[in-house]
Amino acid sequence: MNALAGAAVITRLALRRDRIMLPAWVYLITAGLAGTAYSFRKLYPTAATRLIFAVTGGGNPALRFLYGRLYGSSTGALTAWRYGIWAAIFGALMTIFIVIRHTRADEEAGRQELIGSAVVGRQAVLTAGLLTAATANLAVAVLLCLALPLTGLPAAGSVALALAIAASGLAFTGITGVAAQLASGARGARGLAFGLLGAAFVLRAIGDSAGPGGPAWLTWASPLGWVELTRPFAGPRWWVLVLFLGLAAGGFLAAFALAARRDYGAGLLPDRPGRATASAWLRGPLGLAWRLQRGTLASWAGGAACVFAVSGAAGKGIGSLLGSSAALRNEFTRLGGGTAITSAYLAALMLLAGLAAAGYATAAVLQLRAAETGGLAEPLLATAAGRLRWGLSQLAVAVAGAAVLLAVAGLAAGLGYGLRTGTLTGAGTLTGTGAGAAEPQAASLLGAGLAQLPAALVIAAVAMALVGVWPGGAVAGAWTVLGAVVVIDLFGQALGLSHWLLDVSPFTHAPRLPGGPVSATPLLWLSLAAVAFAAVGLAALRRRDLG
Repeated sequence: MNALAGAAVITRLALRRDRIMLPAWVYLITAGLAGTAYSFRKLYPTAATRLIFAVTGGGNPALRFLYGRLYGSSTGALTAWRYGIWAAIFGALMTIFIVIRHTRADEEAGRQELIGSAVVGRQAVLTAGLLTAATANLAVAVLLCLALPLTGLPAAGSVALALAIAASGLAFTGITGVAAQLASGARGARGLAFGLLGAAFVLRAIGDSAGPGGPAWLTWASPLGWVELTRPFAGPRWWVLVLFLGLAAGGFLAAFALAARRDYGAGLLPDRPGRATASAWLRGPLGLAWRLQRGTLASWAGGAACVFAVSGAAGKGIGSLLGSSAALRNEFTRLGGGTAITSAYLAALMLLAGLAAAGYATAAVLQLRAAETGGLAEPLLATAAGRLRWGLSQLAVAVAGAAVLLAVAGLAAGLGYGLRTGTLTGAGTLTGTGAGAAEPQAASLLGAGLAQLPAALVIAAVAMALVGVWPGGAVAGAWTVLGAVVVIDLFGQALGLSHWLLDVSPFTHAPRLPGGPVSATPLLWLSLAAVAFAAVGLAALRRRDLG
């Protein structure tokens, strides 16, 4: 039989299964890049203001760590600098989820074995997964080529940026195809692919932030670095696209070669043997929930420490960076809730940390539904553990994990800012905004981060309520709630939303620290709301049928 027999039919099936997720990813990447271009055109309408921004932002090593080197001062150059690499990261994440879902995840769930019983070649499923991811990246390229010129960017630069982002996703398609053959399961394959993506970001970040005489060549060792090195709006280097295509082709060929050698349901990398006997900690559902979540929490905490430390370090000189745009300065002040631009910037970072913690807590709570649909809840509940204890265990891990993430984000931002400004050992303040106020320190930013915890837990508690009351729509409903909160908090006032709609978000009522006033009343009401939603979900979970 032809090794690719049935690949076209399986590809159409994969596209149909992803008919909601795939357009959402494509829209996120396209809208983010087009919206960034539109924002820069409005915030920095003149060449003089863009030049001031380019000189200040391009000379900040912390910003180079986050966004890369800045080539030029045009609107297109600023757009490619601010969002180009992150659009490539989102494209790589989309690719990883698509490829693993249609290869190793289907293999673990038994769907691939069922499909393989028909007239299907050995390489058909892998081919379908790779083609589905390639189609998604092609859609990103086409939409960006159409959308970016509509924002006023040059057509040639828009095409170069679109092709660089799509080619980066294509390169990670090949990388993920190889990871799917090496790991022994879907979770391991995703972890391996995420690790390679993280390594690519770190190599690029170190190379870009290196000073004179530093290892700037590391940028060339990363596929993410190739995106900025294409220089879309500063004399495009079209030949850099060949690097992406070479890496993608090598990954595709290696994935097919490895797939032909490995056994079904196994990986080429040896499994790490576990302990012969379980520890006493695993006798209850709380220990099991922690065991399943500790790796994920460690990954989130590591990412938060890196991102918020660099973002905190970027706070030095933020006033001069935003000084050429009164609109952007006012926006940061609105998000931060204070009048001092540095405090407003750091408070905006803590708001982002709260939203990230809410995302982690929501994912942790939804593990209840994943265990239920995957058939893992029944063996657990067949023991002495009841449903209430099972649900409370997962909630406890979600609460603790959210608190850890906020603490890590606050400490990292405070350390980054303190080390960069040389004020690490000074006295900090949570509420000072006047000219004589002390600089925010790690301790004060730790408190500012933890102040977002009650609001984050309200989102997680809503997810718990959906798991109990509406299990079939819990996953989609919980992520929709979080997405709506993100839109309200980040874009609500810019969109002209009414006050009652802005008040729907729990983060609207959380204190904006450092710089804003502190009151226990809103924190108490948010905590009571979280307890109420969680209680509704637990009560419904205890009474309804599983499945």
